[in-house]
Formats: sequence, structure tokens, C-alpha cells
Amino acid sequence: MSRPRIVIVGAGFAGYRTARVLSRLARDRADVTLLNPTDYFLYLPLLPQVAAGILEPRRVTVSLTDTLPRVRLVLGEADGIDLDGRMVHYSDPEGGGGTLGYDRLVLAAGSVNKLLPIPGIAERAHGFRGLPEALYLRDHVTRQVELAAAEGNPAGCAARCTFVVVGAGYTGTEVAAHGQMFTDAQVRKHPLRQGMRPRWILLDVAPRVLPELDERLSRTADRVLRQRGVDVRMGTSVKEAVHGGVLLTDGQFVESRTLVWCVGVRPDPLVEALGQPLERGRLLVDPHLQVPGRPEVFACGDAAAVPDLERPGQYTPMTAQHAWRQGKVCAHNIAASFGDGERRAYRHRDLGFVVDLGGAKAAANPLGVPLSGLAAGAVTRGYHLAAMPGNRVRVAADWLLDAVLPRQAVQLGLVRAWSVPLDAAAPELPRTPTAAAGPGPGAADTGATALSARNQPGSGAAPQQAAPEPVRSPSAPDESHHLSPGPVKRNDIPAEGDR
Repeated sequence: MSRPRIVIVGAGFAGYRTARVLSRLARDRADVTLLNPTDYFLYLPLLPQVAAGILEPRRVTVSLTDTLPRVRLVLGEADGIDLDGRMVHYSDPEGGGGTLGYDRLVLAAGSVNKLLPIPGIAERAHGFRGLPEALYLRDHVTRQVELAAAEGNPAGCAARCTFVVVGAGYTGTEVAAHGQMFTDAQVRKHPLRQGMRPRWILLDVAPRVLPELDERLSRTADRVLRQRGVDVRMGTSVKEAVHGGVLLTDGQFVESRTLVWCVGVRPDPLVEALGQPLERGRLLVDPHLQVPGRPEVFACGDAAAVPDLERPGQYTPMTAQHAWRQGKVCAHNIAASFGDGERRAYRHRDLGFVVDLGGAKAAANPLGVPLSGLAAGAVTRGYHLAAMPGNRVRVAADWLLDAVLPRQAVQLGLVRAWSVPLDAAAPELPRTPTAAAGPGPGAADTGATALSARNQPGSGAAPQQAAPEPVRSPSAPDESHHLSPGPVKRNDIPAEGDR
């Protein structure tokens, strides 16, 4: 008798935890296959520290093959799933494809950047969901500060050193907090014009920073941001993004070359194509994480709408904490479906939250106890070290080095703007030159490149409205004047410009 086949789609918090627990439970009694675009698990909460130059990129990645014994890794992206035929179709990184048959399927595809019908956002903004986006932001911010230091025009200098972050949730708050420290450290080496300093603007339509958390944590984060010099504007967002800046909902035009989009996430479009019941784009499952009517299909993490048994009638939020716990329950329930143990319903207990604000600053409420200052900083870093499934010593070493040595602010040029579009179906992978080139010359300038099959119309993306005539800054030069120099011009690679 052949061994049962278990296929896990996605190696985020939910998929990685499912695979890790199953590798221990199944041992040689089942074939466990993990389908993922990369060969690593990404610890997302520390991504802002990569963009700020505190941690090296590999510190926040954990090798799948090294930490998941008895699990077969298949590199690729799921293109479609045949539920009746029990087959997963995928594309590999080199353009090939294949299929994976299964007896049990775990959908843990995670989420992608949430798009809103705001003119210019898809073309001008960049998200913050994957390592390529963090590396791009680090290079881009470094380049803007260096160019501003040599800028003769005061208006141009101010525009290059104005960084706009939209979304004051976890990610946006941490990006702005770390970003202000990063650029302040840079200008000590590359002084700007007299009286100028980098300016980070944090926008959100919500009435306060971190609206999903306790008000005491929100007040702590708001105070730290303002003391550091971040321009916090609640109740305000972007109305239109154009070359040279952004038009805000309050009517002000902010000249800037940087727009970071952190308004939230939406479930991976893959789940919508299944034709199963959805809840706001998330696949509906029962408390045991199984799809109703499809007992062989499990789903967890951001792609799944899991009933919250502690709050009847609601669903668990899309957080890493829930995804990590759901992965463990999912693995046990898969084992139980083969007669090993009993099924478990997913229940959770709130252990608190931590928000790293850079340096020794943080906001935390472990077990409901609100903390700030050094105590919160120690708890936050201790939590991350305990939660990471690997690289703890390397991360701690980078933190120690950052405390005693100046940060290195250099451009590596590994990720270009056109390779990390906001509408990417897989933010963990940079767009390739062939896909980014597009059919015409306009694709190179606008960033409107060929979309993955999972981002085609009907994939769940927010509808895009027709953009009116764009608002231009009076001092904004023509886009063609901002192409980065290079010794060789390749026709298959779009030109790099200030976005």
C-alpha cells in the first residue's frame, strides 16, 4: 500500500509550521511535499530592520531544507488546483511546470499587498511584504540621501529627503520609526543643506497609530514617533500619486520621491479561483481548518477564514501569531485524519503584542501588561529571538554590532524598482526582466508590467478606476531626466527611474 501524499502550498508562518510539525508526526508514514517559490521561511516581523540596515537579509530567512527533515521541497508557484482530480499545478522558477497529486492538501498561500483604486498607486508605490522589497527600499533610501547631499536646488533636496509611508499598522509604524533613525544616521555622514533633515511622513485614515491595538500601546508608539521627528498625520491618506510627489486627501501636495504602501494585505488570489465559499477573499473553513464538503482540503493562515471560537460570529485576524498557531493545529488534524490522534478545534489565547520602534524603544503588552521604554525593548527583542525558528545567534550578533558600530549605508543595486511592483502576485520574488519588459516602451516608465496569472482580472484585486489627468508638482522635472546611468543599455530590462 502506497504512503499517503500530503502537499502544503506556501511556507509562510502557517505553511512552515504545518510542515515542521508534520515532519515529526508523519516520519516515514507519509510523503510530505512543500511547494514554495523560495527555499526559505521569511520571518516578516524583522523585515523593517533589514530595510534600515540593522540586520543582513539572510538573518531573517530560515532554510527550508535544513530545518524540515523528511519534507520534500518543490520550488514553484501554484497556478491552479484541481479539487476533483486532487492535483496542484505549478510553475517553477525557470519557466517550466508540473503537477503534484495529493491525498491531503494544505492551502497556506498567505497574502499579498492590498490594492486600492487610487490613481497612481500601482505605478508609483512599493509594498513591504518580501525580502526584495526591503532590499529595494534600503537601496532607494540610501540613494536619495546621497543625491540630496549633492543637490544644489533646495526644493529638490527636500523632495529627495521626504519619505511617505501609507498605513500606520504594525508594518508602516515600524518602517517609519526605523527609517527616520536610518536616514538621520546617514546625514551625519552626508550633511544636507543647512537647516534640512530627512522627513518621514506616516499617513493613515484611522484616528490613531496602531488602531488594532490597545490605546496605551498606540499612545506610546505615537509619542516615540513624534519625538523622533516623524510627521504623524492621522485621518489623512493619499488621493493621487504622481511623478514628483503625492496629493493628500486634505488637499496638500507633498513633493517626494518615495512612497511606501503598508495599508494591509489581501488573501492570495489563488484561493478565489477554487470556486469555494469565501469570506472577504479568504477561504471559509470549519474550526478544524477543513474546507466544508472537501474533508481532504485544509487551509490556514491569511488565506483562511477561521472561526474565532472566543468571539462567536467573527473570524481570526490575519496575523503571524494566528498563522503560526493554526499551522500546528492543522498538522495534528491531518495526522488525525489518518488515524493518528484526535482532531482539535482551533482556539487561541491572546499573549499580547510587541512593536519594535528602533533603538531601545518599543511598545509591548505581554500577557496584557503594557510596557514602554527599555523594558518594552527588551521584551520585544526577547520575543523575536524566541519566536524565530533559526538564526537566533546571528540575529543577536547583528543587534550587538549595531549597538557598537555605525551602520553601513551603501547601495548594492541588487533589486530595481521595476522588479518589485506593488501588484506582484508573489512579493517574495523579484520580477524578472522578461516579464517586466512589457510589450511597449511605456512599460519601462510606468512599471505597468505583465501580470502573473494569479493577478489577472477576477483574481480578487481591488478594481482600478480610470485615473484623471495627473497632478504634477510645479518643480517636478520630466521623468526621462531621472534614468540611472549605466555603461550598457539592455533592451530586455526597463530603465530605472525615481518612482
